Amino acid sequence: MFCNQCGTQIPPGSNACPQCGRVLNWSSGGVPQSRLERHLRTLGTLWIVAGALFLIPAIALMTIGSVVHIVVPGTEALARNLGPAVLYVVGSTFFVLAAGGICVGWGLMQHQPWARIAAIVLGILALFHPPFGTALGIYTLWVLLADQAGLEYERMARAA
Repeated sequence: MFCNQCGTQIPPGSNACPQCGRVLNWSSGGVPQSRLERHLRTLGTLWIVAGALFLIPAIALMTIGSVVHIVVPGTEALARNLGPAVLYVVGSTFFVLAAGGICVGWGLMQHQPWARIAAIVLGILALFHPPFGTALGIYTLWVLLADQAGLEYERMARAA
């Protein structure tokens, strides 16, 4: 076994790295896990769930946009033409957000090199979507912006 921080070989049964002093957290399989490793799968799952939840309004708005011209009276030409377009644009925006959340979640779980930066950007944007988006944004930033998380994620991405 080797330390995730400095690369020094760790003797079996040690609780800390003999070179850098990093405290090791052990999983049930006997492999040391860092804070990032412990939270990455949960974070990826939460992003996939959030993305799937964004699919609901996306599909609803796009479906309503396709039939709203039936409800609008024939004399209102502007509403009859503009209403479906606006609903399609808003629905498409939700669809893009859903796809982004699902892709970022999958990327984090697969340790893709691009996923960390994309998750940080989406995490910052999620801060403005209370209450669940704010919680997900805070959790994302807490996991991915910790000390040495960037270097550790790069090592995990290279190993994957």
